[in-house]
Amino acid sequence: MTPTIRPQDRSAPGTAHHPSEAVANDHTIAPSEIAVGVILGRTSEYFDFFVYAIASVLVFPSVFFPFVDPLQGTLWAFVIFSFAFIGRPFGTLAFMKIEKRYGRGVKLTAALFLLGVSTAGIAFLPTTASLGFTAIVLLSILRFSQGIALGGSWDGLPSLLAMRAPRERRGWWAMIPQLGAPLGFMIAAALFWYLSSRLSSTDFLDWGWRYPFYVAFAINVVALFARLRLVVTHEYDKLLRDNLLAPSDVGELIKARGSNLFIGAFASLATYALFHLVTVFPLSWIKLYSTQSVNDVLVVQIIGGAIALVGVVASGLIADRFGRRNTLGSLALLIALFSFVAPALLGNDVIGEDLFILVGFALLGLSYGQAAGAVTANFEPKFRYTGAALTADLAWLIGAAFAPLVALGLSAHFGLGSMGVYLFSGAVCTLIALRVNKARELRG
Repeated sequence: MTPTIRPQDRSAPGTAHHPSEAVANDHTIAPSEIAVGVILGRTSEYFDFFVYAIASVLVFPSVFFPFVDPLQGTLWAFVIFSFAFIGRPFGTLAFMKIEKRYGRGVKLTAALFLLGVSTAGIAFLPTTASLGFTAIVLLSILRFSQGIALGGSWDGLPSLLAMRAPRERRGWWAMIPQLGAPLGFMIAAALFWYLSSRLSSTDFLDWGWRYPFYVAFAINVVALFARLRLVVTHEYDKLLRDNLLAPSDVGELIKARGSNLFIGAFASLATYALFHLVTVFPLSWIKLYSTQSVNDVLVVQIIGGAIALVGVVASGLIADRFGRRNTLGSLALLIALFSFVAPALLGNDVIGEDLFILVGFALLGLSYGQAAGAVTANFEPKFRYTGAALTADLAWLIGAAFAPLVALGLSAHFGLGSMGVYLFSGAVCTLIALRVNKARELRG
């Protein structure tokens, strides 16, 4: 069953519309168009995201922190890695004001332009060897700017899909935007694998690593026009307005539904912590402490990304059968169980390391597919646009921003068991948040 995405119907009596199309101002818009636009936009954002994440492990410790040992260099790279997540909420708030004054098209263009310039700026950035400490400062500024831009790139289309989907298919349509994460990761990892395997170590660290950032800029341009084609048309603007998907006053949102923001962030904590513990962290750990080659790890992670992609799709079917909250809770329990065996797997031989990655990606796909929808659905329509954006920002900040830094720092000094404890704590927070949210709904 394909959902009908329909604004307030003001057509003449007797006017018939195909049930699989959205109607606005006598034009028809297929929901598949929205889905394609959402997937393209998310894939481009996650490609940018993972290009930087992989470079933080393979490149930045040597290029920007050559004056410390590899472990310290990687930890410092992860500190700067977190800056984008700190910047996201500020970007969301700033660009919401731009949208209110100048419109959604201007906001999206400015946000993606800033994202492209920040990404391209990293590609052209001199190294510490040639520019000194200034290079690190510039990298930090560009990374923070990426976060500002990512916060500003929220266009409301995922919320439009979620709000207009039939109740019995909400899990399916909620997972569609999440497909961008595994797709973006696989493309980024494949590009780094190709460059790293084809170039000498010297050439890769000298100039080869810059090419993924050039590609990221080009993909941003393509994604910008693809999304503008949807967002700035009168038909889509009408759909968004009729569904009350517009910026709301943040003060009013916090006063009315502030608790939803924090419950939503903690409800997906296990998923977002796992997000970096199977992508960025194992790459850094294996590079520092294992005999397995980085290129082999990237191949395994690309396979893991494909498994996660299938998991995201499967999550939609599972959630529609058992409920999104039950799905998230069950996956949190599985992640908690995984946290007990994860240290033994990653600390074992190559087979154990690969199993850690593949099992982790399977759990990630199943849980991440529904991570964005279970609690944001509690926002009234007038708060959904801003509430969904800020909830996602807080979830990334609390759950994912410092995960690679904390996991690597703890594991290097106290053993891999501490990484398992860290992941377990995220699963516990998710279960508590889901329980609190359910109790609030019952009281309401």
